[in-house]
Amino acid sequence: MKFSKRIQSIQPSMTLAIDAKAKELRARGVDVLGFGAGEPDFDTPAGIKRAGIEAIEQNETHYTPAGGTDLLKQSILDKLKRENGVNYEKNQILVSCGAKHSIFNLAQVLWEEGDEIIIPAPYWVSYPEIIRYAGAQPVIIDTTEDNEFKITSDQVTAAVTPNTRAILINSPSNPTGTAYTRKELESIAECALRHNLLIISDEIYEKIVFDGFVQSSIAALDKEVQENCVVINGVSKSYAMTGWRIGYIAANADIVKQIGKLQGQSTSNPASISQAASIAALNESEVDVKRMVDEFQKRRNALFDWLLDIPGVTCYKPVGSFYTFPDFSAFYGKSFQGKTVRGSITLAEFLLEEGKVALVPGIAFGADNNLRMAFAASMDVIRQGVERIAEALTRLQ
Repeated sequence: MKFSKRIQSIQPSMTLAIDAKAKELRARGVDVLGFGAGEPDFDTPAGIKRAGIEAIEQNETHYTPAGGTDLLKQSILDKLKRENGVNYEKNQILVSCGAKHSIFNLAQVLWEEGDEIIIPAPYWVSYPEIIRYAGAQPVIIDTTEDNEFKITSDQVTAAVTPNTRAILINSPSNPTGTAYTRKELESIAECALRHNLLIISDEIYEKIVFDGFVQSSIAALDKEVQENCVVINGVSKSYAMTGWRIGYIAANADIVKQIGKLQGQSTSNPASISQAASIAALNESEVDVKRMVDEFQKRRNALFDWLLDIPGVTCYKPVGSFYTFPDFSAFYGKSFQGKTVRGSITLAEFLLEEGKVALVPGIAFGADNNLRMAFAASMDVIRQGVERIAEALTRLQ
């Protein structure tokens, strides 16, 4: 069987693979604690579920416009104005089957062979693969825990070539949980405009922030930035709606038109029922969001303290998302029963086999010193997970 060069250029998602492995082991009766999945462990709030049920009962089960219903687009417009302080028109909004789908569509209509896209590392695992599938090349800029995993304008300037088309920012970030202040976004925006780069702003974790952090959308800085920016968002993370598969894009009307053309010839519309539920999410669910975020913050505080109690482990304290990204490199080069830990993949394998704990290797995110541990689990499960990790690490010599 001959497969296309496009599909051979990308790798499977390691986060999905780790989650699937943990579920497979649990199905076989193995007591595995999974911290690999990138989704809240909360149920979708009741009001959102009711809206979905009502849509079924009212027979809203047919095709909608390919780019989403007018009612959902209006709810997105109202949300962007109310919460982010930025104004768009309906022809600048397109609804897709999740934020990932939005990014994939964007890459397909904008980039091709020879184009370069800047992404900071650590990065979400799908960014480089989506860029490569479009024929373009990801240009990786490394960040460090000492700098809170944030990219600087000087780094961007040093990476720009005549082929650079865009810079992709994820704030709050998966996997590190870092987030950019308004002042830091202003510096990045100024640099991007100076080099004529499109700004892609993935804001899917925008509501999951801690310690009073003030989340800003880079598109809200000023009109010029907004015109040179694409905002990616959705309902999956903030509203515990990962399975409903609704994301959206806010951008220049010409970009949205081209994405609409692609979507019309590929997936067509997102699920009509999910769109109806998403209207309820955007308009009626802030109390539910606050409840979930408050719980996430309690878990983050506990997990951070517990991780730092493990000798040799360092960790940045996330200000957003529901991930920690601890550095385990102090254990590299150590062995157990003849097997040597040589990086994040072999350490993740060791922790799964010996500790029955599933974490995602940091190399999947461009940072081999680290592993990603989601705190989208109960406090008791998190505590047990850290205890298992700490005990397993003591076996390495």
